[in-house]
Amino acid sequence: MGDVKIPYISGEWKILFEPRDNGNYINDHCVVKGSDGNWHLYGITSFEGIPACERYFAHGVGKNLEEKFTEVGRSIDRGTLAWAPCVIEKEDIYYMFYGPSPTSLAVSFDMYEWFGTNVTLKNEPLMGAHRDHFVLKVSENEYLMYVVGVYNKKGEVSCFSSNDLLTWNFEGYALTSGDDAPLKPAWGAMESPYVVNKDGFYYLFITYTDCSDDNYNNTLVFCSKDPKSFGEYNGDGEGTKPITVLQAHAPEILFENGKYYITTCGWRKSPVPNIGAVSVATLEWR
Repeated sequence: MGDVKIPYISGEWKILFEPRDNGNYINDHCVVKGSDGNWHLYGITSFEGIPACERYFAHGVGKNLEEKFTEVGRSIDRGTLAWAPCVIEKEDIYYMFYGPSPTSLAVSFDMYEWFGTNVTLKNEPLMGAHRDHFVLKVSENEYLMYVVGVYNKKGEVSCFSSNDLLTWNFEGYALTSGDDAPLKPAWGAMESPYVVNKDGFYYLFITYTDCSDDNYNNTLVFCSKDPKSFGEYNGDGEGTKPITVLQAHAPEILFENGKYYITTCGWRKSPVPNIGAVSVATLEWR
């Protein structure tokens, strides 16, 4: 097992995807390599720029992470709220989880046509799984799902396990906010969890914000040997401490051709590197 590494943004932000026909920004999103050899991006969008109008995902496709993606349409256009998609492949089927609560699931063979199906979260805590799903494959038939919510009136990340991606069991809280946590909005200040398994350690990237400009791009990075437990966060007080803070909103951590990349996004009114776009930069580990 190696040493803990510190991720840092090592390159300039470049536009990865900029929708025009289906919206004029991208908020929370996912980027997935498809069986067709292309990268596919799905992200929250609208033309109004308010959460109540975010009812489908813009879909972009690109050959690699160094070139701008092409807008190809929209996905999950079903007339209801559609937030923060996460896509994972299993046995040539793509599973898309999204929120807000209750958790929704759609499946696809080609990443263009999506069909709704049932998903079950067992022992789900009340208010414990609001939105922003992320699924990590930890072994051949074991998956963990991270979902943000509220516990004791503060933000937290719930953790669920599954072996088939259809039925999920609540495992506990992967990360909680303590009484001294610096941000306490009613909806919880934790957003968009993403977990990377690297050299025997698990790195949890979590955007921590109350949506004000001064912390909109604050992503905390926590490290643990146990993917189900990252501790209790209390800011500068007692408790778990992030190993670093990155200036990105709802980032994806991607790997291609021996290089890591990080994305960032956000509403047009927010301080993002490229207004209305998902941006990408190289990521290195010290």
